[in-house]
Amino acid sequence: MENYGEVVNRIQSEVNKIIKGKEDVVQKVLAAIVAGGHILMEDIPGVGKTTLATTFAKTLSLEYHRVQFTPDVLPSDLLGFSMYNNKTNEFEFHDGSLFCNLFLADEINRTSPKTQSALLEAMEERQASIEGRTRKLPEPFIVIATQNPTGSSGTQMLPESQLDRFMVCLSMGYPSHEDAIKILKGEVWHNLDSVQSLVTLDELKELQVISGKAFVHEALYDYIVTIVETTRKNDLFSMGASPRGTIALLRMARAMAVLNGRNFVNASDVQSVVKDVLGHRVHLSARAKAEGMGIQEAMNRLLHEVRPPRT
Repeated sequence: MENYGEVVNRIQSEVNKIIKGKEDVVQKVLAAIVAGGHILMEDIPGVGKTTLATTFAKTLSLEYHRVQFTPDVLPSDLLGFSMYNNKTNEFEFHDGSLFCNLFLADEINRTSPKTQSALLEAMEERQASIEGRTRKLPEPFIVIATQNPTGSSGTQMLPESQLDRFMVCLSMGYPSHEDAIKILKGEVWHNLDSVQSLVTLDELKELQVISGKAFVHEALYDYIVTIVETTRKNDLFSMGASPRGTIALLRMARAMAVLNGRNFVNASDVQSVVKDVLGHRVHLSARAKAEGMGIQEAMNRLLHEVRPPRT
């Protein structure tokens, strides 16, 4: 793909027409998609998480399914099921909602653990085992899950095994005063129908290949591993990040380099996504909580402790 830097700029500009004032979040969601990872959006209801997913689906020409997760959603709703056909005297399989390119799991922490676990194989292996058969999911397959803050009515915490499968965890936050006025005037909803498809599925796959080939110096490999290992040794954390977190940090750094128009990774690419990649994979220690420290401050201290390479 020629001029991929121009292509990603156009994609971000198109999404930013709808998602006002959240350029950093838009860039990181696009980076996660280019890196082939899944995204967890943790925020209060009503800040535009669903609109963000819908806009990306249109812009990137992705087949898009949305499921509003409630306690009565069943695994078969996601995976699919077989139904007997009286005309053919055979069982016919009907695809579930997961069989798409972009799956939006809305309010994922409101459904049962059994339904949540149905996503595990799909997110990691890009396949679904149903009734003794394994069926491949379309490529690319991306999950964007929204989650209300723990403690909200009717919510329950996601297990660590599932959190670890999300490449990044992001938060939209409240809009600025000026952006809130635009939303109030209806400009966002009016423009949603005018979102253009800017790349095909094949072009998106090509962009993913370009990201996977971005050059990484040996010193940066060491830097990434050292950051993750430090989360397991530092007394600010009671639980450190997994090896899957190390891979996710590398892939996100490569994608950020591509989005910034480079075919090589530097330390700033890694640093810009450390909190988003590792924040949901670690637990703060009792000491850090006693000091009133949040994940952002803990990650800043972590980056200050690990010296970046000069390369």
